[in-house]
Amino acid sequence: MQLWQPSLPDSYLHLSDDELGAAIARRKTELGDQLIILGHHYQQDEVIRFADFTGDSFKLSQQAAERVKERGAKYVLFLGVHFMAESADILTPEETTVILPDLSAGCSMADMADYDDVVDAWGQIVASLKGSRTRVIPICYMNSTAAIKAFVGEHGGAVCTSSNCDRILAWALAGGEEPLLADEQVKILFIPDQHLGRNTAAAMGCDPVTRMIVWDPRSDEPLGGNDADALSRAMMILWKGHCSVHKLFRPEHVDQIRAEWPDVTVIVHPECCYEVCQKSDMTGSTEGIKQAIEKAAPGTRWAVGTEVHMVNRLAQSAAKRGVEVRMLSGCQCLCTTMYRIDMPHMLWTMDELARGNVVNAIRVSPSVRYWALISLQRMLDITAAGAAKQAAPSRV
Repeated sequence: MQLWQPSLPDSYLHLSDDELGAAIARRKTELGDQLIILGHHYQQDEVIRFADFTGDSFKLSQQAAERVKERGAKYVLFLGVHFMAESADILTPEETTVILPDLSAGCSMADMADYDDVVDAWGQIVASLKGSRTRVIPICYMNSTAAIKAFVGEHGGAVCTSSNCDRILAWALAGGEEPLLADEQVKILFIPDQHLGRNTAAAMGCDPVTRMIVWDPRSDEPLGGNDADALSRAMMILWKGHCSVHKLFRPEHVDQIRAEWPDVTVIVHPECCYEVCQKSDMTGSTEGIKQAIEKAAPGTRWAVGTEVHMVNRLAQSAAKRGVEVRMLSGCQCLCTTMYRIDMPHMLWTMDELARGNVVNAIRVSPSVRYWALISLQRMLDITAAGAAKQAAPSRV
């Protein structure tokens, strides 16, 4: 979602990086416990250095909710993109205000799943399957708008992250909120990243050729460009969406790095295409990649397929331990919308707070918040149940 962002006063544009950094540090000290600053892993170094907490989008929203209660903070400044700020607003107390420094910092993937298109697709799918013993369960990736999370919650589905997607899919395939009836089957509408859905379901044993279809909301043909027979055979209905960063990694990049570093371990984000993930040694969420590199043994070499700012920081830290880390591709795999969060916009929002003015507040309407929170809570319940099951002692 790209919103209109007012132009900054000229005074912010003429400050040097050192002046901006010093002013932000002063404002942060002045605002104290009133303000919590969250920084996503993909952020540029100049702004993430001021974050109280760093992480992926959902981890940050959870931390915000916890720390707001501990500190009694009134404001959360999210150095991320729009859907992340929405999730933080949903999870934090209603009296807390979430602020996005630049309203134009959206997510191209989230924008690929327009609410009206999803409603239309749902109607077509349900109508086409009417009379069959089929249950359709919608699952949406965290990288989606609050409106899509609410739609999913209202229709019996759940949110997922890249680290728990397999558990959420397993829950859905078992019937979701209600156990399956005799001879009943499940189809999953997976929104909006086709690659995460395909890679995760394939790892669970679902054939990507015969049991998955791609739903194109821009197709002039009915059923998202599919015929009724293909829809009937499919287990996974994958929305035609993708991450603009991870789409840049190609299978030949894996071949090239292996030719240069035969002993390399290739780890990529599951938002990469199926062919890249198949050629790689490991796939992992943003946090999963970070943890893998932090645990890597000295003398090992790693090629990482994810956003460049994160990889550069991992490489700098790993080099101190004798671990070589580099980007999988030489191309600049940069999240351009995340890059819109810069020091001038950050200082402007903090200056306004110090003057008693709230700018760029992200507010989710009560009705959307209600259903979105249900879909998020289902995810938390599913993952908590899975963790408890793994921790339970086995019977001898």
